[in-house]
Amino acid sequence: MLEIVYQDEHLIAINKPHGLLVHRSSIANDAKEFALQMLRDQVNRHVSPVHRLDRKTGGLLLFAFEKEVEIAMHQQFQNGEVQKKYLAVLRGYAPDSDDIDYPLAKENGTMQEAFTAFVTLKRAEIDVAFGKHSTSRYSLVEATPTTGRMHQLRRHFAHIFYPIIGDRKHGCNKQNKFFKEEWEMTTMLLHASELIFDHPVTKEKVQLKAAVQDEFKRTMDLMSWSF
Repeated sequence: MLEIVYQDEHLIAINKPHGLLVHRSSIANDAKEFALQMLRDQVNRHVSPVHRLDRKTGGLLLFAFEKEVEIAMHQQFQNGEVQKKYLAVLRGYAPDSDDIDYPLAKENGTMQEAFTAFVTLKRAEIDVAFGKHSTSRYSLVEATPTTGRMHQLRRHFAHIFYPIIGDRKHGCNKQNKFFKEEWEMTTMLLHASELIFDHPVTKEKVQLKAAVQDEFKRTMDLMSWSF
């Protein structure tokens, strides 16, 4: 059963598990379960996703019940009118805050502007040796992207040399291997924690929040972070 964090006559939001695809994809033939089909079966209604989350990213995923609402929410996301917040665990001690203004290339090579702001919420230095270092350092950050490019947060944090733990494509392979061997953890530690938008029907402000899931929480416990 998917965790439903919000539902009304027009919209429904879930806390998507890490590793679950939003819908069928030709590039992930190994997948047997999809959030779209699972939610349809669970609520016994047609639903359509109004934005995207990477397979390995967990957290808030919003669906519409009706086509008109789907289109209206698509428009809000495309216009940058939806405020999105994410939690991520990064390698190293990240700055207290920073703005990452760094264009990203589309698959066809076209460059697109991309902007991410973040603040560091917690830091940890744990007594586990890594490489030539006697300890290991990590940061918990809250990121607010104002554009929605493919793998934007993953690419932006890699660009400033504080990659997201568990990101195999853009992250640090040595850290990913370290987490797998030391703690049997392969989850990408990126969580969509909050959405704020104007309801397309009632026009009221909607603020949705989703708690981090088990593997993310386990990492926070390892780091002695309370949040």
